[in-house]
Amino acid sequence: MLQADLSSSGSITRIEGPLLFLKRNVNVGLNDSVVVIDEQQRNRPGRITALDDESMIVEVLETTSGLSLSNTRVRFHGEALHFGIGPDILGRVLDGVGRPIDHGPPISSKKRLRIDGMSINPVARETPRDFIETGFSSIDLMNSLVRGQKLPIFSGGGLPHDRIAAEIARSAKLLGGEANDFVVIFVAIGVSYDTADYFRNTMEESGALNHTVMFLNLASDSSTQRLLTPRYALTAAEYLAFEENRHVLVVMTDMTNYCEALREVSASHGEIPGRKGYPGYMYSDLATIFERAGCIKGCGGTLTQVPILTMPSDDITHPIPDLTGYITEGQIVLDRELHRHDIYPPVKVLPSLSRLMKDGTGEGFTDVDHPALSNQLYAAYSRAIHVRVLASVMGTEGLSETDRLFLQFGEEFEREFVQQGQRRSLEESMTAGWELLMKLPISELNRLSDMQIDTHISDRERQQRRGS
Repeated sequence: MLQADLSSSGSITRIEGPLLFLKRNVNVGLNDSVVVIDEQQRNRPGRITALDDESMIVEVLETTSGLSLSNTRVRFHGEALHFGIGPDILGRVLDGVGRPIDHGPPISSKKRLRIDGMSINPVARETPRDFIETGFSSIDLMNSLVRGQKLPIFSGGGLPHDRIAAEIARSAKLLGGEANDFVVIFVAIGVSYDTADYFRNTMEESGALNHTVMFLNLASDSSTQRLLTPRYALTAAEYLAFEENRHVLVVMTDMTNYCEALREVSASHGEIPGRKGYPGYMYSDLATIFERAGCIKGCGGTLTQVPILTMPSDDITHPIPDLTGYITEGQIVLDRELHRHDIYPPVKVLPSLSRLMKDGTGEGFTDVDHPALSNQLYAAYSRAIHVRVLASVMGTEGLSETDRLFLQFGEEFEREFVQQGQRRSLEESMTAGWELLMKLPISELNRLSDMQIDTHISDRERQQRRGS
């Protein structure tokens, strides 16, 4: 049913930052899209974010500079914000609200979807399964990413999360025959011009842009636009996953910029702040983003999310990582101490966790020995860290011979396994893991079966002796 647009002139009472305060003299609804028209007839998109019987508030998605109270007109569309999207969106670079910025033609709209997402019946969800290879051993082998999962990366200021995000987007892939159906949505939120250029050049030079859609929201863009960037991106992801039956990986960086924009806009509304000034509804707001990942029964496609956030002051108990951890299914933690020692990627293995790893690894998914190898490496490295603490107190002279072997194992685990100069396949990561375990006494490998030790440890030692 077609609905005529409504217009209102001279109803703006005040302008504060990105917000317009208007008298409510038309019949409109919450979250309806609008167009704000200034004296030069320039259009600026917006949406209604609050209303009562007498007034309403419009968030403008661009700057409000140049708008006047008397000569600004607001046109109401009578519907929520929609995103016109089609299959030719692949290979395109868009701004934060889905407008092309790559000098290409407009996106041909096969379908118009609401940016606030699909309502998915929980009963229709399937358990995420199947493995996604990122190219990083500390993730693929130790904290595997599963199709349909939401697995965040917790970073800190100055750590190389931008490089990690770009490399995951560039080299992530599926194992098996469905690899051709794999696409990436890369979302940059509140980044600088230099960082945006780095992301764009990296994807173009590697050729990965052909199966990628990029959404670039700059730090100079409106904070209200920043709140919509992940929603436009996830709308594109839902279309590709559930309409085109693609397997979609969404990489979003930096969600801390999103939360800062949420706090800024909330303060502009005059809302009562919660923890550290963030709005009390930040948990449910983040959930509306993260819960759009998943698998749906009867759909051939899946939607996987890797959101990246920087922890203020490296504090994992800060509201942003704290609430994110409640909603998502694990976390990959980056460590500043490893970064100081020039270890890339500086993944801190022990506090990192993928809760759905068991559903996408092992026999029928990756390798039958993958879970056991991961558990043994984790246990050995955990003991190495414990021995490292002892050595810092009593010195290496007071350690047993076995403890010295574990101390050496910890150093080599970080330098030879976590540290990597180039992409590794899962098979290469497993080979590196088995070679590390060969340096420990077999009696200490209590997470492996006798058959696994005979196959991967003893056989390798015999082959190495023959080679030498």
